[in-house]
Amino acid sequence: MSSKSLVYSMYAWRLLSRGRHMCNPFRNWQATTTSFTQIKRSYTERANYIHVENDEQLKGVSLLKFDNKPVNGLSKDFLIELDMALEKLENNPTCRGVILTSAFPKIFSAGLDIFEMYQKSPDYTNAFWRSLQNMWLRLYGSRLITIAAINGHSPAGGALMAMSCDYRIMASGPYTIGLNETLLGIVAPFWFMDVMTNTIGHRKTEISLQLGKLYSSDEALKIGLVDMLAEENEVLDVAKVHMKQWLKIPDYAREISKQMMRKKTIDKLRSRQEEDIAYFTKFIQKDSIQLSLGKYLESLKKK
Repeated sequence: MSSKSLVYSMYAWRLLSRGRHMCNPFRNWQATTTSFTQIKRSYTERANYIHVENDEQLKGVSLLKFDNKPVNGLSKDFLIELDMALEKLENNPTCRGVILTSAFPKIFSAGLDIFEMYQKSPDYTNAFWRSLQNMWLRLYGSRLITIAAINGHSPAGGALMAMSCDYRIMASGPYTIGLNETLLGIVAPFWFMDVMTNTIGHRKTEISLQLGKLYSSDEALKIGLVDMLAEENEVLDVAKVHMKQWLKIPDYAREISKQMMRKKTIDKLRSRQEEDIAYFTKFIQKDSIQLSLGKYLESLKKK
């Protein structure tokens, strides 16, 4: 589980810092030219990371737009704000559905923020990991209709958020999605595995996790990792069309059905939450891991 942290962070930064055609799905994205100092500043400055908008056409539906430059990294503040935004909408009796998307073109979320794992105290690390758990428990178990409008790349933690929604619409084109942990020699935490298994089945998950597979949008559609594709500039509009179909279902029946399907997976993490946090913190605090993170950050300064 702690393993994942490395994946999210280091993979995201590799995407930003390398220019190889096959290894870098962000190669055409403007953030590849962002300096290390600019990237670090954008992560450390306080901001509103989640924009909540009421949809003018769909009554009872809100849009949640991720706005954490440059790659919607999952920092502790971002995760807490997302959790609070979802809680507020769930407590609003007039709200029935939410569409999650990114405020930036070509990127949904690149996963965990590397700066949240480097030279942090155990208490901070515990809080960071708990914020990720809490956000996921909120999203995966939400009474609301949740649709992911995936308008760009969605590796690692981005894939987790997308898979945790009820329905996923992804931009067609040169974008990828998946849990790629083993490419960095680490293992995804059990609850990431469970969510993927629930989404695409045991055998496909087994292959995906062992190979650290990042699927193209066409491949993701073929295996059921996403439910449909849309043109990049139409992803949000298509999500709204499908939201209309979901809104036709009586809430009570839909919510109970969802709870019955997801309860086992949610209960599994809740029963092991403290163990999961302790394991992650012990792993990420290792001198060897901190040394690797430090060297990696140093290497970015030379890019």
